[in-house]
Amino acid sequence: MDLVEAIYLITAPFPAQEMFGLCAQLRRAAISVPSNIAEGQGRGSPREFRKFLSISRGSLNEVETQIIISARLKYINEDTEKQLLDKCREVARLLNGLIRSLENRE
Repeated sequence: MDLVEAIYLITAPFPAQEMFGLCAQLRRAAISVPSNIAEGQGRGSPREFRKFLSISRGSLNEVETQIIISARLKYINEDTEKQLLDKCREVARLLNGLIRSLENRE
């Protein structure tokens, strides 16, 4: 959720022409990370949960790529890029740990 909030804050000043491009895509991918975690958890089975965690991890990879693109286009500075990518790495670490714990249950 912190990552989503950070993405919304950094994309607010993006150029107007990006509101339906990179900005929207980055926001959608970021929202998809916790949304898929929640949906998977609500499915009730470890196998389904793991599937949605995997989808969440894919969305996180999209977010990382779009952060790098945003920096290359100079929409965000290097410090912001580093901070956001660090947040992504922390979320990835947590997701991977949760996936591993579910694999051990099966």
